Amino acid sequence: MNAGTVETPPPADSWGWKKFLLVILLASVAHLAFVFLLGAKKPAPRRAVKNVPVFQLADNASELVRLTDPTLFARPHAEDFPAGVTASAPAVPVQEFGWTEPPPFLGLNPAKLGGDFNAFMQTNRLATSALKLKPEPQFAAPAIDLEPALPQNSSWSLAGGLAGRRVLNTLSVPAPAVNDILAPSRVQLLVAPDGNVISTVLLESSGLDAADQSALALARTLRFAPAKPLVFGEITFTWHTVPVSAP
Repeated sequence: MNAGTVETPPPADSWGWKKFLLVILLASVAHLAFVFLLGAKKPAPRRAVKNVPVFQLADNASELVRLTDPTLFARPHAEDFPAGVTASAPAVPVQEFGWTEPPPFLGLNPAKLGGDFNAFMQTNRLATSALKLKPEPQFAAPAIDLEPALPQNSSWSLAGGLAGRRVLNTLSVPAPAVNDILAPSRVQLLVAPDGNVISTVLLESSGLDAADQSALALARTLRFAPAKPLVFGEITFTWHTVPVSAP
């Protein structure tokens, strides 16, 4: 190698824009050529029609149409008879009778309705007998137990919280001497736990002050079985009065 010579590098192998345009142009031309060569085809020729079913409309005189008639074997048809013979029945002449008078209308007589039945029943009477299917009714006076409307003795009863509680003593309720009927005296009681009555209050008056005071006094003498809580209750005195003779 000489010192005076300079080596130049080989040119680079590169595609220019002209080569790219040339390749695109060639591809387009080839595409159009294939379209024209392979796209233009002639239509296939039609084949001749052979052995194809043929439909034909039949009129009413066709035998095939008459076979579809459901009444073909049920009633006579015009084709079943020879010419000049009709299927209609011959006309029957009506015979006239020689009536001497016009037919009268039969009227209904209401008075004779059921006459034959009544005559039959009159001539065919049946023997009658009295049937005693039920015994004769026995009349008896009802037994009525008439209780006295007014009490015969004075009495007392407990209610409220004292109803059913055991009483240790007995009360003798007197009968007030008065010529009148007295209403019951109702007294409220307050019973202590030891069973003694600690309070009495008159709730309803009998209308006689002496009877009310007697009711309060009798209520205070009651003694009950011991119980723990205080109990409120009521005692009612029903009075039996004794009439007083007039002076």
